[in-house]
Order: sequence, then C-alpha cells, then structure tokens
Amino acid sequence: MKNNADFHLVIMAGGVGSRFWPMSRPENPKQFIDVLGVGRSLLQLTVDRFGSAFTPEHTWVVTSEKYADKVKEQLPDLPESNILLEPCMRNTTPCIAYVAWKIFQRYPNATMVVSPADHFVADVDKFRKSIAKGLEFVAGQPRVLTLGMTPTRPDTGYGYIQAVASADADVLHVSAFREKPTLDVAKGYLEQGGFYWNAGIFLWDVRTAMAAIRHFEPEIASVMDKIKPSLYTPEEQQTVSTLFPECKNISIDYAVMERLAGHNEKVDGRITSVFVLPASFGWSDLGTWGSLYAQLDKDLAGNAVVGDAEVSLVESWDCMVRTSGNVRFVIQGLQGFIVAEDNGTVLICKRDDEQRIKQFSATLKE
Repeated sequence: MKNNADFHLVIMAGGVGSRFWPMSRPENPKQFIDVLGVGRSLLQLTVDRFGSAFTPEHTWVVTSEKYADKVKEQLPDLPESNILLEPCMRNTTPCIAYVAWKIFQRYPNATMVVSPADHFVADVDKFRKSIAKGLEFVAGQPRVLTLGMTPTRPDTGYGYIQAVASADADVLHVSAFREKPTLDVAKGYLEQGGFYWNAGIFLWDVRTAMAAIRHFEPEIASVMDKIKPSLYTPEEQQTVSTLFPECKNISIDYAVMERLAGHNEKVDGRITSVFVLPASFGWSDLGTWGSLYAQLDKDLAGNAVVGDAEVSLVESWDCMVRTSGNVRFVIQGLQGFIVAEDNGTVLICKRDDEQRIKQFSATLKE
C-alpha cells in the first residue's frame, strides 16, 4: 500500500488490559508490553503492521495522560503533537471524536483508519491489502467501513457483525451488530453464514466521522467544539483536561455503528451507510491469556511458554506460562493452567477460569 497524503492512522491505546493481570496492570498495561516475546510491544507491532503507508506525521495515538512517556519512548519518531492525552477514560466515541476534530483542523480531506493498539495479526501482507481496499472504498465518500473477521469457530468472546450483499462484491452492507453470544447462538451464526467477528477497526473520511458523531451524539460534539480553538496551541492539554471529562462514556459501536446498521441515515446532508469488509488474516484481539495461548508455539505436550525465565515443565500439559525477570520455574502435574509471573506476583489458575482473573486480582492489595 502506497503512502497517501490524505491517509491517517489513529491508534487507541488507553486501555488497562485487566484480564492479563498480573502482566498487565494500570501502571503498565498490555499495549506497552512485549506480550508475544518478540522484542516489540503490542503498540509497536500495531504501528509496524500498517507499514509505510502512514508517515509519523499522519500517525496519531490517543492514550491516557499517565502513559505519555511510554508512548514517546516506544514511538520516538511520532511528533509530540500527535500523542493525544485523555485525562480520564470515556470509551471510544470521545476518543475518536478528539482525534477527528484535531485531524480535521489541519487535514480537512483526511481519510482515517482507527485501530486498537493491542491486537494481533498473523498475515501482515493480507492485512495491508484489506486496509488499502478499505481506504479506497471510503475516501471522500459518506461511508463507514469496519473490518469483519471470517469466524473460524463459534467464539463467545467476540461481538458479531451480520451482513448482507451490496453492489460491491467484496464489501457488504451491515444489517446488525450483535453482542457477544452464548455458545449455541454463536454456533447458529456460523451455520447461517453472513456473520463476522467485530475487530473494532473502522475506516472513514474525517468529515463523515465528525458528522456522524455530531448527528448521534451532539453533546460530545459540543465538547469538541469547545476544545477546538485550543488545538495545536500550548493551551490544548489544559483545555482537554478540563472539558474532556464532560463527555458521555460510550463506545463508537453503540454511539454510531449500531444506529447506522441496517439502513441509510442522512448525516450532515449526505446519505451515510455502514459496511463491512470480510477479511481473514489471522486476527486476535489478544484480550485474554487464552487468546495469547492460541497464538504461541507449543511443545509436544501443548505447553506455551513466553518470557526470559528458565521454565521446566514436568508431567504438565496444555499450560500457558508467562514469566519475567530471573525467576526459575519447575512446574509439575498441571494440565490446562495459566502460570503468570510479573515482578514478584504469581498467578496460577485454570485456563477455563480466566474470566475470573479480575476477581482473583482483587484479593491482593497492590
């Protein structure tokens, strides 16, 4: 994919990754960690996979105020003005609104792709081809596009996108967004066909993004309008810190995508629709230890180990082991367990119980 002066990459990097405790903690969440043991953090891998199509000047990271130094350290080529700092968590709609208003100020004809900072992609070449096609589809058009991952199993950990045919054979109309289903419902989705995992990657022209947010969430747009005069000035951060907390806490899925699904909406005088581009490039949201386990190489006993420590697994099968530091491990007699160590804190729990990790972590005083 060639660089285009009007293409902008927006990376959302403000989450805390609490399901990856104890490796991921509020002071150092998973997007800034070398989760895969490859020498690059998830944030750095996200920038890497988009390649040279987006220059540092056209790459934007939205994160928490407390992570500013981490972003600067990990992405030293990124202009400081392109690191947008939220004073508090308000979900993805205010996040996207802030960066859209800022991009528009200097690049009114921009087309942007919005991506989480902490996902995994196995086939980068296929990923880039999907992004290139998506940008071409939305550039200068009143269209919203999301990437839909072709499901490989009836997964209950992802939201789903239901789609129907459109005039473009490769791009489908979205008829509905579905919440994370039960296993039986997920099986039904795969049997019926036309359902895709929601990867949370969105592509749209910046004017369309702003107009859609103004149309569906006028109060958030009003806050951004108040922030607008301070953008690119020394007063920007103080203004954002003061006004941003007034924004509603709402995801872009609820605020815009679900409201557009299944019909055309007249937004800012233009008919706007939401589409999905089906894709298959080995995607995972890396939301849990189990999803990380699925991406790692295993030994003959099904054990996956990542980290610097020496680990000996004896009579153990199907375990996920993640270590840090110089601690040495001998693990005997475990089957289907997570063993995770970080700075002296050790988690040992059944892989089947990983959804309870927040509960387990609450039993310790940090």
